[in-house]
Amino acid sequence: MTLNSPKSTAAPAPQNPETKVATRIRNLAIVLAAIALSLSILFGLQTQTPTNTLTEMAKASAPLETALTNGKPTLMEFYANWCGSCQAMANDLSEIKQKYAEPLNFVMLNVDNDKWLPEITKYRVDGIPHFVYLNDKGSAVAETIGEMPRTIMEANLEALIAGKPLPHVQAAGQVSNFTPPTGPVKTSSSDPRAHGSQVQ
Repeated sequence: MTLNSPKSTAAPAPQNPETKVATRIRNLAIVLAAIALSLSILFGLQTQTPTNTLTEMAKASAPLETALTNGKPTLMEFYANWCGSCQAMANDLSEIKQKYAEPLNFVMLNVDNDKWLPEITKYRVDGIPHFVYLNDKGSAVAETIGEMPRTIMEANLEALIAGKPLPHVQAAGQVSNFTPPTGPVKTSSSDPRAHGSQVQ
């Protein structure tokens, strides 16, 4: 035989005022910590995504037709604003460009811009960042693909400036995949940056 015990309807023990204050302070601290964390993540993402930096760097880069004819070696970068690896290298590349601004041309070609399709096809760009090292006569001497440590980039640029073989031409790092658009390759004679290169 089972005995049914009556259901207990006892009220919870009342909290003393000190416990209520401690609970409110704890809850307030949690809310403030959550807000601070959210703000730090938001600002952290904004500073770690230098899309504006890539755009500004591209605007400040040498026009391709000038770089091919001014008698200086050139580092040509194929990039896109959505490319995580390009963004990761942006700060280092900005500093490298300042350091080597005198002896080198720096050219940035956005793969999302159809006017660079002849160059994208010529250099078989299928991952970015894709770097092409051009000698002082405008001829490609080496290519590297993907995120590179600054020391490797600088060693390659030092060799390029000196007219020596690049030490790290087999280097390949983290890339963002890119599929070039299909269709006929066009150059625009009305575009001041078009230089009439043909795909071979």
